[in-house]
Amino acid sequence: MYSTCIFCNKPLGSNESIEAFPVGKRLAFDAARGRLWVVCRSCERWNLSPLDERWEAVEQAEKLYRDSRKRVTTDNIGLAKVGDGTTLVRVGQPLRPEFAAWRYGDQFGKRRTKAVLYAGGGVTLIAAAAVGGAAVGAFIGGFGWMTVQAIRAAVKGSPNTVVAKVRSDSGRVMHVRRRHLGESSIGRASDGSLALSLRYKNGSAQFTGPEAERIAAIVVPNVNRFGGTKKTVADAVQEIETLGGSEGYLDHLADMSRAYSRVWPVDNRPRWRRRQRDFTKFGLYSLPTPHRLALEMALHEEAERRAMDGELEELERAWREAEEVAEIADNLLVPESVNEQFKKLKGGD
Repeated sequence: MYSTCIFCNKPLGSNESIEAFPVGKRLAFDAARGRLWVVCRSCERWNLSPLDERWEAVEQAEKLYRDSRKRVTTDNIGLAKVGDGTTLVRVGQPLRPEFAAWRYGDQFGKRRTKAVLYAGGGVTLIAAAAVGGAAVGAFIGGFGWMTVQAIRAAVKGSPNTVVAKVRSDSGRVMHVRRRHLGESSIGRASDGSLALSLRYKNGSAQFTGPEAERIAAIVVPNVNRFGGTKKTVADAVQEIETLGGSEGYLDHLADMSRAYSRVWPVDNRPRWRRRQRDFTKFGLYSLPTPHRLALEMALHEEAERRAMDGELEELERAWREAEEVAEIADNLLVPESVNEQFKKLKGGD
């Protein structure tokens, strides 16, 4: 049974309440449609379960929800906390805009709060250091420039931080830095499908169709680092609804992305300086905020639609690759000598 978030590769945790599905501390379920999600507590995104046993797990979740006394409910959405601290989110039959606003509003709102707190805390620490430096006469020349750069990084995020590790269909793992998102873009492929031009460490590649959508679903949330307000989320939901749903929206954005986006400039200035300072003005970052949020929603919902239309093997693969990428990332930090010692202790060859 898979236990890693498809999107951020972080552990999903476990529960002791759902015997048929002991993964995750927050589970969302729709009994009418037989859907079961694990909500990642690190990135707040919903991982749709590909397991054949999900019907049994949904039945257990429904029973636990009904038996719980600690619950809050509306006509369409309910939350309950069960014995071991696991939270259950029960989805009824809300109108689509209401469900999307509730589901993504919670996700984007928490992401915004976390990012603002991190940025604010970073700026406060840097400002305190600057005041201390000024008190001893150090706040001159290079120190002042370094302080400005540090504040910029605290607000925008470090351009060189690896924000996503993505495995392509060919098997290679691509390390995507934050600045690479300013050099990536979406558009229309020659066959009419969505296309993604992705920059990553030591390379770039073009992806089309389902693979482009899958990879975009992993990297786009890092563009939406600051989430969105309730109004922005509502505007994003409205964009999708106006165009007839997630599929229609992606089709529209593939055509309109050139009009919305700013392309990374080619000039005589040192490229690394532009990357350090201006990377959030270009590429995927330059899409208007409601469209960036709508793109993330639409990609997520299209993946789920395809899975529930009978392509569960694709979802199984996504979970399996998330586990593999997480293992690769963990092993990068472990010397081979340590792995060999573990094998000896386990009696392996």
